[in-house]
Amino acid sequence: MNASNQSNISNSPQENLAGEIIKLLQAATSESEFLATLLGRFREYFAIESIGLIRQRDGQWQVIAWEGDDEAFCDDLVPKALDCGALVHQKPWLAVPLTSPTSLPSTTSAAFIPAEAYLGNALVMKTSSSAWNQAPNFFSQIETASVWLSAAIEQFRGAIQSSRRLNQLTAVLQAAADWQRLEDDQSLLEGIASTATELLQCERASIFLWDRRRKKLVGRPALGVPGGVLEVDDSVGVVGEVLQSSAAKIWNRGNDEETRVNRKVDQSLEFETQSLLAVPMFGQRDQLIGVFEAINHADGRFQDGDTKLLCDLATHASVAIESQKVRKDLTATRDRLVEDAASRSPLIGEHPSMQAIRATAIKVAKTDLGVLIRGGNGTGKEVLARCVHFESTRRSGPFIAVNCAALVETLLESELFGHEKGSFTDAQTTRVGKFELADQGTLFLDEVGDMSPGGQAKLLRVLEEKVVVRVGGSQTIPVDVRVIAATNQPLEELIRQKLFREDLFFRLNVVNLSLPCLSDRGEDVLILADHFLNQFCSQIGRPVPTFEPTARQTLLSHAWPGNIRELRNTIERVAYLCDDDRIEVDDLMLGTSGMLDSQPKIAYEGSLNDATREFQIEHIRRTIEVCEGKMTEAARYLGLHRSNLYRKMHQLGMQVTED
Repeated sequence: MNASNQSNISNSPQENLAGEIIKLLQAATSESEFLATLLGRFREYFAIESIGLIRQRDGQWQVIAWEGDDEAFCDDLVPKALDCGALVHQKPWLAVPLTSPTSLPSTTSAAFIPAEAYLGNALVMKTSSSAWNQAPNFFSQIETASVWLSAAIEQFRGAIQSSRRLNQLTAVLQAAADWQRLEDDQSLLEGIASTATELLQCERASIFLWDRRRKKLVGRPALGVPGGVLEVDDSVGVVGEVLQSSAAKIWNRGNDEETRVNRKVDQSLEFETQSLLAVPMFGQRDQLIGVFEAINHADGRFQDGDTKLLCDLATHASVAIESQKVRKDLTATRDRLVEDAASRSPLIGEHPSMQAIRATAIKVAKTDLGVLIRGGNGTGKEVLARCVHFESTRRSGPFIAVNCAALVETLLESELFGHEKGSFTDAQTTRVGKFELADQGTLFLDEVGDMSPGGQAKLLRVLEEKVVVRVGGSQTIPVDVRVIAATNQPLEELIRQKLFREDLFFRLNVVNLSLPCLSDRGEDVLILADHFLNQFCSQIGRPVPTFEPTARQTLLSHAWPGNIRELRNTIERVAYLCDDDRIEVDDLMLGTSGMLDSQPKIAYEGSLNDATREFQIEHIRRTIEVCEGKMTEAARYLGLHRSNLYRKMHQLGMQVTED
């Protein structure tokens, strides 16, 4: 446009068209509103009777927007205008192609250069007779203004597409987050397909996972397909093209070859594919795992923008599918390990007392009530605690056992609650305490009666507040832990002696489970002996021998002062040392413990506490004598750890010698 023409436009009494376009770009909210207003202003500015924006689709001219009365435009002019890339006219009609950036006149302002070429579209105008009298200036103004109009349309559509793209990505991310919450693969695949049909506005969607071995694509869920599963050869149809090329493919009826579509599937399903979009799906190592397909767009055809959206969905769908598979595998492995752990800690026994304990344990396991297990050394208190844990909803969580008697007060708080680096001299690193390790699981506090008064107070605080603070730290750490305590001591007596807190006792003793001595369980001795024998023989890979009747009678008549722990050690010794297929009485080697049983009974005088102390001193002394001073063996017969035996002897004022 020359300077005089620009002057004519800018000096017109009508508002400058460029300014009008800018205002419309800022104010319009929908494409139809924008195009109607834009063409209306164009029509008013140039005093045109009718104006329309048209495009060619499926061999036909389609009106996108029209302002004026007469839509019966001279369609012969449009192909000519598109071919020559310039305005053509045949009175009273004009046709102007919407120009691509490479063919813009040098005088066009850079601000109005379209973001993309808008080829294949044109403006058609019906002008008045007076307009022809102004040619060629009129035509020149029309061409220049058409460039502005083309740029405005492109910019508006670009903004609309950007907004739509942002909304799509937001919807995809939200859908991907929702997919991660789905537990089974059927719900996941249905959720993915439903999201695709909604966002792409299509009739159906399917995820085809590649079965390489069978050379099949297995579609799940094939929405609208009976059974929801569809199998096709991996080399057939558009999905086969995608699999072979690893690239997205679009098929639209009327524009693409009919042979590309697998009509056999349509016939079998009594369905007709009108348009189809398929994109590849890649796994974590960029390996091709399948194809994501969408069928029959609501608008009749799929566009490049739909390809981007389906590719986004395919990316997140691949991650969700593989993540769920990993989760399922990990869950299956976890459940298998839990079952193995539970099977290694069975609560064995058919004695009525054990049946009652087992029934109560299973019942209380379903709750989070505190449990206090009482019984002598070696009666199976930890086994019972594990039984409660594995019968509970916490069975997949950790089971952490702590021997309270083995912890001096200075280390108790660090062991249970953890410590921060540098909180004391030896704190070289931060350490997580047992309560944190047992989060979502069970913490078993064995020999809780031997806990120091300071440790009892700190334990009570955690049980009541359900938070821990590491030594040297200030942050409170919430913990969700079920506490099961065990003791072989008379806590009521310790409470009277002010050695155990009464409030802690009531906090722990919500449910009381008392295990009987092995000698009081009748033929459970034989049941346990058979169980241990099978277990140890399986470990060492030898045939399981059988007990002679005399050996079985000896097992029943033995006092078992060490309870189940002593029986287990006895059977372990037999499994390793007895080479025969029959177990005799001599193979049991129970003579040493029999010597302990044959010692004369001693009568004690004084208070119960004094008598208990004297009995413990005498019993420990005699055991050490029988074991010829071997402290490890004496501790085993007493049902104690060696370190605990030394600690007990110190408490009783006994002289301690190393063996």
